[in-house]
Amino acid sequence: MQMRLKKIYIFLFAFLVVFAAGCRSNPVYNVEGAAVISGKTNASLDDVQKAIMRAGGTLGWVMTPAGSGEVIGTLRLRKHVAVVSIKFNAKTYSILYKSSENLDYDGKNIHSNYNGWIQNLHRAIQAQLTHL
Repeated sequence: MQMRLKKIYIFLFAFLVVFAAGCRSNPVYNVEGAAVISGKTNASLDDVQKAIMRAGGTLGWVMTPAGSGEVIGTLRLRKHVAVVSIKFNAKTYSILYKSSENLDYDGKNIHSNYNGWIQNLHRAIQAQLTHL
């Protein structure tokens, strides 16, 4: 009897470990008010927009201008879709969650891969801005 109970506990523990590993959800990562640090003394709004568009394009994002000071970025990977609003001026930029599909967004948390994609986009934008 005791051996059987021990096996049940081991099974339950293993199940919980596997279940917890599959639940990779974290708070949504936004970049807010990041400084535009460029090789130029005074980067123009157009310079910043072009750098943002290039950065996203190199990572597979579809970057669409949405008026002065905003670009909408859309990333489609397999069945997952992430959409961000990138608001910017000549001094700062922000990458903000807009919508998603199949990333388990619950109003606060999202699949952890999303946060990695945003961090990569942020680094790519910084790299492009330094080349102005």
